[in-house]
Amino acid sequence: MTNLSVNINKIATLRNARGGNVPDLVKVAIDCQQFGAQGITVHPRPDERHIRYKDVFDLRPVVHTEFNIEGYPSQHFVDLVIKSKPEQVTLVPDPPDAITSNAGWDTIKFENFLKDIISEFHKNNIRTSIFVETADTIIENAAKTGTDRVELYTEPYATQYPTNKAKAVEPFRRASEVAFRVGLGLNSGHDLSLINLKYFVENTVGLLEVSIGHALISDALYWGLENSIQMYRREIENANKK
Repeated sequence: MTNLSVNINKIATLRNARGGNVPDLVKVAIDCQQFGAQGITVHPRPDERHIRYKDVFDLRPVVHTEFNIEGYPSQHFVDLVIKSKPEQVTLVPDPPDAITSNAGWDTIKFENFLKDIISEFHKNNIRTSIFVETADTIIENAAKTGTDRVELYTEPYATQYPTNKAKAVEPFRRASEVAFRVGLGLNSGHDLSLINLKYFVENTVGLLEVSIGHALISDALYWGLENSIQMYRREIENANKK
């Protein structure tokens, strides 16, 4: 079964727009889990434009499903992760000024760098995932870093889905098979939505987790947070039945 981790960055963005503590990020995380989320994802950036470093420590005691912290592995980020001890850390290669994650790691060029970082997290019993694109060699080499999982960057799939969904999903189907063959767990995320999620889950192998934030929080403006989480869960569950 594929798990749903809800990325709550956009909730923090809304809070930060006015200052104060509305909406209450901690309460939202608690509610998301009660509504059916099987994990909570955050991506603290150096400028703290949405998730703040303090938020990570505030959230840690209330996340009883899976806490997934995403980010570029600067020393500050590594220290944050080790101190907060999430169930999973997802390493992304984005620069500090990136609007959102928009590329995966070159696991060949950065193999030694990633090995060192991952080893440090493993010493602290933290599961690791690497944000990657779909090239076979990138996924095969990810296994050499010692990572537990890879997370497939799915924006290209979401972009092409409306015009040719079979062509859009094919690189991801193949990538999922490569990950399975080399013994890596598989996560996916970025621009997955109620429109394209079910087809993606149906056509990938061994998908353990999807991390969804922007689309789900946007849907919640219309459908409500509880209903939206349940709608995403149903899409996943229906796909897993096939």
